[in-house]
Amino acid sequence: MNWRCCLVVMVFGAPLIAIAEQDATPSEQKSGQVASQAPAAFDLQIDAPQSIRDLLNTHLELIRYRELTDLSDTELTRLMQVAKEDSRSLLATAGYFTPDIEAQLEISPNGQRRTVKLSVKPGEPTVVGEVRLQFVGAVAQDPAARLQREKIQNDWSLRSGMRFTQDRWDDAKLQAVQQLSRERFPTAAITTSLADIDPLTRDATLQVTLDSGPAYRFGTPKITGLERYDTDLVTRLMRLTVGASYDQADLVAAQQRLVSSGYFDSAYVSLDTTGDPANAPVVVQLREGKLKKIVLGVGISTDSGPRISVEHTNHKLPWLGWRAQSKLSLDDKTRSIGTELTAPPDADNWRWITSAQVQRQKSDGGDVSSQRWRGGRRQDSEPMDRSYYLEYDRADTLSSTDAPSVVAQSLSANYAMTLRRFDSMPFPSRGWGLGLEVGGGATLGAKQDPFTRVLARGRYYRPLASADAGAAAQLRASRLVLRAEGGVVAAKDGVSLPSTQLFMTGGDTTVRGYSYRELGAVGANGLAVPGRYMVNGGVEWQRPLVFGGQISAWESAVFVDAGAVADDPGRLKVKTGVGAGIRWKSPIGPLQIDLAYGVDTQRLRLHMNVGFNF
Repeated sequence: MNWRCCLVVMVFGAPLIAIAEQDATPSEQKSGQVASQAPAAFDLQIDAPQSIRDLLNTHLELIRYRELTDLSDTELTRLMQVAKEDSRSLLATAGYFTPDIEAQLEISPNGQRRTVKLSVKPGEPTVVGEVRLQFVGAVAQDPAARLQREKIQNDWSLRSGMRFTQDRWDDAKLQAVQQLSRERFPTAAITTSLADIDPLTRDATLQVTLDSGPAYRFGTPKITGLERYDTDLVTRLMRLTVGASYDQADLVAAQQRLVSSGYFDSAYVSLDTTGDPANAPVVVQLREGKLKKIVLGVGISTDSGPRISVEHTNHKLPWLGWRAQSKLSLDDKTRSIGTELTAPPDADNWRWITSAQVQRQKSDGGDVSSQRWRGGRRQDSEPMDRSYYLEYDRADTLSSTDAPSVVAQSLSANYAMTLRRFDSMPFPSRGWGLGLEVGGGATLGAKQDPFTRVLARGRYYRPLASADAGAAAQLRASRLVLRAEGGVVAAKDGVSLPSTQLFMTGGDTTVRGYSYRELGAVGANGLAVPGRYMVNGGVEWQRPLVFGGQISAWESAVFVDAGAVADDPGRLKVKTGVGAGIRWKSPIGPLQIDLAYGVDTQRLRLHMNVGFNF
């Protein structure tokens, strides 16, 4: 939970209320009355189908003259004739080119009330007949651009047989030129645009000529704004190949990588199209971030209660040049301190990385004091992150009984990958993600026993709307979220492994209805302890909430979760949680508030969590 968000709402809420109160005079504030407005110069009645009536009520020029109280009958009669032509033009934008429009002025017997009656019969709408989409420039001669031309033609949105409107016509042209300019041809433009309307046959012949201009290729970057970092770091983060064909998506991705790297507060990446198209410079404008920073964090969750953290970052250590991130975190159940050193990326975007962490964790089954060291390499990219590393683990487990503590150590080699195919982050509505961790090693101490550890997870978002539904319907549609996770540690019976290599589950992000790490294997004292086998998953139905016809930042959810942990796969006893909740697209990520019922414990639990992490 982010208390800063609550303060922002309060700060901005108070001035809005004050302004609303100042809009009325003191006497009006006291009586609650609003000053009456002067009567309109005339009333307007439009007899037409609802869609046409809405169009005219929104855009008809005649409406603004209703405020002129000194408008004469003669002038109003003239404006009525102008309104007929204005209506005809507005109807043409909706595809009606042969409307029947009548205007009539009615004056009350006492002459105090005038009413303009506008009768509109739009007639039959115009439909699209032939569509002529032509290409000139390099895109027309280059055989390599054939697929790009075919895609633009296939994606043309205003097809033969569809009703013609000005909005659809404008949207179709804009989409075509944007598609052409996104890849290889950034200077593409429309040179000919003609909608030939036959009012007798109500047929529209459309003709558009797209001039691609020359094909562009990325040249050498022109970088400005650097003081403490070198150009090699920037080019490695951007990952734009000199000589590659221009692609707008590549520029956007390069800009995002620069911003998310932490080295820069802002980055703007664009293509200079004024020079040689075969070697167009990539313009990179940067503003470096602070070399060092400290972040204080305060939060609360139902898993671990109140939380406080202090994080220090040094983006460039002296002599070494690596980034150092150190963090101290304290909550009701976990206290940890750790540091991570990360090298700048190489030409293939791989980084050397090493980290160390000391942690103390409380659970019903006992307290665990652990130390962990990792060293290896990592590659962060879209859509896949990968890493391989050596890991040393030591865990000192003190049970809740009077039994002596158990110390276990291990050394392992590991590989991890995460593949994401979500439509947007951190608020996905469709797509999927897969994660896999595979490791193998041996215990340390009196005996060196081998073991293997595998952890796999997946998440899938499926909108419950047909593929033919419009963009608005897609946004309003509910969706299913499927989640699954499973882990296995294979080792001989009796092998003592660090508890940090084993599994427990339950809590805000796994099996709701149960507390954090409540589900585990059954220990000798009957309490939950880490186990070698783990499964958990869930099905969730989400639906955006609509207020006043507008899609809000809130969603409702109904879910079923289940999970189990054991030292033997035959002893896995699945425990289920069911519940409902709400979601909010907060500035710091998805806020999740759920009320869940643990079927096994027959208790209700409130769960809160912020952020999307996969």
